[in-house]
Amino acid sequence: MYGSYETVGGRAALRFERRLAHPVEKVWRAVTEPDELAHWFPATVTVDLRPGGAMSFDFGGGMTLGGVVTELDPPRVFAFRWGTEDLRFELEPLDDGCRLTFLHVLDEADTAARNAAGWHVCLDRLAARLAGERVAAPDSSPTPEWREHYDQYVRRGMPSGAPIPTRT
Repeated sequence: MYGSYETVGGRAALRFERRLAHPVEKVWRAVTEPDELAHWFPATVTVDLRPGGAMSFDFGGGMTLGGVVTELDPPRVFAFRWGTEDLRFELEPLDDGCRLTFLHVLDEADTAARNAAGWHVCLDRLAARLAGERVAAPDSSPTPEWREHYDQYVRRGMPSGAPIPTRT
């Protein structure tokens, strides 16, 4: 359930795998459609869903980030750049649902534990949303849920030290 730290092309990266008891098509909508992303992703997303399509991410409080779709193979692969980092969602059908593999290639290794804790919270919310629960996307504040995961990632030896956002 916890994500792992690795290097991809010489860069720090986080990898998460989740088995989801839902068909690939349902999960695909949840990871590509802005109305679905709004329930679990940490920013409001706009996307021109095609290779090379523009993306934008609004984190609130005037913080925005640009992006671009780098790979699209419906309903299996959705990859994009946000800022200078790369994110990739891969879906593999299974007899009882699908496997989601999420990869985040980072600019700085010391952001690994911080970002892993955030993605852990987000992916838990994605699973809850897919199960029909009413959930809200997390923001960047260090909630108790986030803190528990962060502390666990640090204990597991994931690189840390990047600034932690404060509650606004």
